[in-house]
Amino acid sequence: MDVEQIDINKNPPDRAFLEKHIDPDRFLDFVSTRSPIFKERPLPKSKKEAIDLMMENANLIKRPILIRGSKVTFGFDKKAYEQ
Repeated sequence: MDVEQIDINKNPPDRAFLEKHIDPDRFLDFVSTRSPIFKERPLPKSKKEAIDLMMENANLIKRPILIRGSKVTFGFDKKAYEQ
């Protein structure tokens, strides 16, 4: 299978992509919560706030993002990558 790698710092996903693929009930699962930024500020309290932060700083998006057809996985998921 061919893999296209995209540096999200240079070419971050747009707001529409994030709105479509981030679950509003699990929005923190899509945020890189270990980022030093959260030592200075609280974690986001809503999907909108999480996406606003991601739009300001692409490093807050949990990586890697695996897109296979219509399925999108944020962060490393061994099972998803094995498939």
